[in-house]
Amino acid sequence: MEMSILDVHNLALNVDGKPILDDFSLAIPVGEIHVLMGKNGTGKSSLAKAIAGHPDYVISSGEIIFRGENITQLSPEERAQRGIFLAFQYPIEIPGVSIANFIRSAMNAQNKKMETVAFYKLLYANMERLKLDHDFSSRALNVGFSGGEKKRCEVLQMLMLQPSFAILDEIDSGLDIDALKLVAENINSLRSHDFSCLIITHYQRLLDYIIPDRVHVLEGGKVIHSGGNEVVRELEENGYAILAREEIL
Repeated sequence: MEMSILDVHNLALNVDGKPILDDFSLAIPVGEIHVLMGKNGTGKSSLAKAIAGHPDYVISSGEIIFRGENITQLSPEERAQRGIFLAFQYPIEIPGVSIANFIRSAMNAQNKKMETVAFYKLLYANMERLKLDHDFSSRALNVGFSGGEKKRCEVLQMLMLQPSFAILDEIDSGLDIDALKLVAENINSLRSHDFSCLIITHYQRLLDYIIPDRVHVLEGGKVIHSGGNEVVRELEENGYAILAREEIL
């Protein structure tokens, strides 16, 4: 049986004392792309931040296993160093820090240091893949960016950092059709045994370009159904009312 890169076991999660997830479990095998869907407020983004180690998301029970190691108590920095990457639903602005300096600092922190010329050669090549002008690299991170620019910048960071596991939280929001295709193409370019991914989304449109290995539906703090890409089509056609059907439950 294929080894899992991520195993979340019986996780109970709360924020400011409010329960978000309860007895949540999920396993993602090495080299697979999984999708998590669910209504607003079901805890999808909270799960993403908990896996990445955000301190506001308190784990009261359960554990997170990454590559066979229990990382439940590790800091966000330690998790990133082990290969976990989170693309935020709402990327934060960092005035005074350029995209290039931010990415280079992140790479240095993960022991992926590069000589300056080699770094910029790779950075510009990846920017061209995302149709971002070279001078974009000197702009302050996400300051004044459009929604689509922010999401392409998140993908740029992922291309540069080359994580073994990426969590993409609504990476498709704010994208027009051309930008959506670009983002999907670059995510697909990473597909390999060395890259696994959890995509959080509400819509089918991204999954017309990225075919997931597995789709999970979150409700009531738990995964209530898992299946193939047909689950996405059913939800798109019928909405979450489909969850009441006996054959789905």
